[in-house]
Amino acid sequence: MFPEYRSLITSLKGHDIQFDRLFKKHNELDDKINVMTSANGFDEVHIEQLKKEKLLLKDEIFVYLQQKAQ
Repeated sequence: MFPEYRSLITSLKGHDIQFDRLFKKHNELDDKINVMTSANGFDEVHIEQLKKEKLLLKDEIFVYLQQKAQ
């Protein structure tokens, strides 16, 4: 995610509480989506909601990285 900010992401991880919270939540959603989609009879509507939430978090992470890069 965001290769242009790879070094910034590395420096923020473990040192910036806000970034850690966003990054952790994004990864948790990704894991949850992967588990749910691998199960038989998964709830497509719920997965779509989780994907939208994950996308919003990704946007928030991007904005946060842009601000920190300035």
